[in-house]
Amino acid sequence: MARRKSAVKKRKEEETLVDIVEVREQAQGFMDKNQNKIFGALTLAVLLIGGIFLWNNFVKGPKNQTAMESMQQAQVQFERDSFALALQNPGGGFDGFLDIIDNYGGTSSGNLAKYYAGVCYLNLGQYEAARDWLNKFSASGQVMPIMKYGALGDVHSELNDLNAALSNYKSAVSAGNNELLTAYYLKKVGLLHQKMGNNSEALASFQQIKDKYPNSPDGQDVEKYITRLSAVAN
Repeated sequence: MARRKSAVKKRKEEETLVDIVEVREQAQGFMDKNQNKIFGALTLAVLLIGGIFLWNNFVKGPKNQTAMESMQQAQVQFERDSFALALQNPGGGFDGFLDIIDNYGGTSSGNLAKYYAGVCYLNLGQYEAARDWLNKFSASGQVMPIMKYGALGDVHSELNDLNAALSNYKSAVSAGNNELLTAYYLKKVGLLHQKMGNNSEALASFQQIKDKYPNSPDGQDVEKYITRLSAVAN
């Protein structure tokens, strides 16, 4: 009897939509739950791809080179999740991201510092400041536009402006084709659609992850979301 009740309970759970608490954990709190993994990957992308892009595509003048060298310690603090120090006082006599922006705002490194500043403020819970700096950041290349719009989606999600969050997550998805990042933000699109009652759009987003990015971390567990929504639709 106990086993039968357990089976019934399990089936009911699978047929129930993800509630608001789970949506928030998945769509807004995923980065908190997997902070080391996600921020490690994103920071590595910034440092490697951003650094290569800076050197190969932007002006390589002495002022920009000085800015890049000055920003190294702030990047170290960013990697350590010491976001307040990264913004203003990374140590060793080096400039924080805000000083880099002030002193080298016209350089490509100063531009990149705006992205860093936005993400720092996002993690510090200062969402309006995060939004302002991210909007000032001019993103180029295959990865940085995804990261910019994804971060803006997180900012608006925290501000409970779900329409703006959804719009930015969609922009992140359409900004590039990266197995890790595109699938990640597609999942956020799906979860927000689901929270807003747009079940068909949510199902389409989850199905796109399954079809295009089955080997991504989000592709490996997306089937449960498809199953839930399919059960509701039927």
